[in-house]
Amino acid sequence: NMSAGRPFRGCACFFTDNIFVGRFGLHVRYRDGPQLRRDHGRALRERGCRSEEQFREVLREVEAEVQRRKQLIHQSVERRAIISKCYKPKHPEVYTLQDSFLAPEFLEIVRFCTSPGADLQGLLSYLESFSDKRIYRLPVFTEEFCQAFVDELENFEQSDMPKGRPNTMNNYGVLLNELGMDEPFLTPLRERLRPLTALLYPELGGACLDSHKAFVVKYSLHEDLDLSSHYDNAEVTLNVSLGKEFTEGNLYFGDFNQDRSPVPEYIEVEHVGGRGLLHRGGQIHGALPIASGQRWNLIVWMRSSAIRNQLCPMCHRKPELVEAEGFGDGFTEPLEEEEPQTVDVCALG
Repeated sequence: NMSAGRPFRGCACFFTDNIFVGRFGLHVRYRDGPQLRRDHGRALRERGCRSEEQFREVLREVEAEVQRRKQLIHQSVERRAIISKCYKPKHPEVYTLQDSFLAPEFLEIVRFCTSPGADLQGLLSYLESFSDKRIYRLPVFTEEFCQAFVDELENFEQSDMPKGRPNTMNNYGVLLNELGMDEPFLTPLRERLRPLTALLYPELGGACLDSHKAFVVKYSLHEDLDLSSHYDNAEVTLNVSLGKEFTEGNLYFGDFNQDRSPVPEYIEVEHVGGRGLLHRGGQIHGALPIASGQRWNLIVWMRSSAIRNQLCPMCHRKPELVEAEGFGDGFTEPLEEEEPQTVDVCALG
């Protein structure tokens, strides 16, 4: 996967920053034990990590996560090769995006956004808006597609294929690039969304989202119930509720990460089957516990190399580029020529 002929890269902070310590609900940065104690000892103690043994357990957990991240690319390539060779899909048709999977209202919104004179006010008349946080809900998929897709994911989950977890916060789910869905399904979906994101999030590179990371997460009573507060490694996130039957488990949204207030205002947003939420990746959010049933969500982190090449959204520094597989984390090597003197964020790559 290339952007204007440039391979995608990761940022070295992936191996040191934003490591989630699940039992204490805290994201930490890790260099070594003394640094962990210095920077995060107080916050850990406030969350109940009081004994030396508990701290050593946290240290072991963090070090294990760092090692997992270092092996991730190699293991993901191996898993994808095994899945490609050995897995027999139950619904092979769901692997390639077709118009018939998309809600008629979604296609109508795309038509509007690609028509001459399309503007933000016109687009907003098609969307549900939540507060002033620039969170929008729109129909994305048909009910029939959602059912077939979840059935396919359950078939994969029940198979003996190797499975990578989506991230440190979700233990149950599927990385869609490992199922081979990046090019035939997710890239066309991202390209369909780009006329919308160009109007909704121009300053985040909404017009030039050129890569993504996509996964499906699953919440159920005996597995992952909820999701702690966090922000995404994305400029813009799409979160689509695929079903099945569930109660509660609403999403909640707080401040934008770069603009936090001392007393953040949270809003709750309900999931509606087949509908997606678009929000800024930097919007702090989480998921409340489900009370019954099972909830599957498609998450697409959409990225703009033109934006993130300037500043990594996870470490808030100029990215330190490292080799990556596929879309990596959406960064690209700088072009040889100087950056153009322009306000067009998409030309900043």
